[in-house]
Amino acid sequence: MNTPEAEKPNATEREETLTERSARLEAEAAGLYNNKSEGTDPLAPEPLDGENEPHEPHPTEQNDASPAIAEELEQTRDHLKRALAEAENTRRRAQKEREDASKFAVSSLAKDLLDVADNLRRALEAVPEDLLDTEPRLKNLVDGIEATERTLLKNFEKHGIQKIEPLDQPFDPNYHEVMFEAPVPGKPAGTVMQVMESGYVLNGRILRPARVGVVKDDGSTPPTGETPPGGHIDTQA
Repeated sequence: MNTPEAEKPNATEREETLTERSARLEAEAAGLYNNKSEGTDPLAPEPLDGENEPHEPHPTEQNDASPAIAEELEQTRDHLKRALAEAENTRRRAQKEREDASKFAVSSLAKDLLDVADNLRRALEAVPEDLLDTEPRLKNLVDGIEATERTLLKNFEKHGIQKIEPLDQPFDPNYHEVMFEAPVPGKPAGTVMQVMESGYVLNGRILRPARVGVVKDDGSTPPTGETPPGGHIDTQA
């Protein structure tokens, strides 16, 4: 018994199927290329609704963050102001220290030279005045000592050192040192009546106080009036 042969697909139908398949693949390939060129991935899952939309903070979140940000900004400004003020104070202190070092650098040397000035003055005061007219050689010696003293005082002034001459001036504890007190008729109490050792100042700062004798108040003389502090400062070369 002959088995009927299975029906074979029509050649014309098979060719049409392959043609359609080829066209479909080409169409899919073209679509894939277009999607890539537009920056989208056709294989990626589609985003949910609203997933790619930019997130905007809720008004409540903005209100909560604003005070904290403002407080932090104010603290930063305060710290910056303090740092600037501290830097300015440091700069001023350093500048003043440099100026003081320049002004008072010679203080130690000046104190040592004060003894030289004192000895020159003692030598001049030790010479009897009546011998100056009869002894020419002694007068020449005195003239030389006086010239040396003037030169020394002139160089003192050049470096800011000035001599204090408080005779007949009111006593000032900032510039004078009392060695003794005694009543003097006709002079107000508190007046410097004798200078035992001259004082000196260096750029306004006391280098050595003048050692003086002061008129004592015995109740018979009125107090002294107002005068500039320190008495007379000798500025003559």
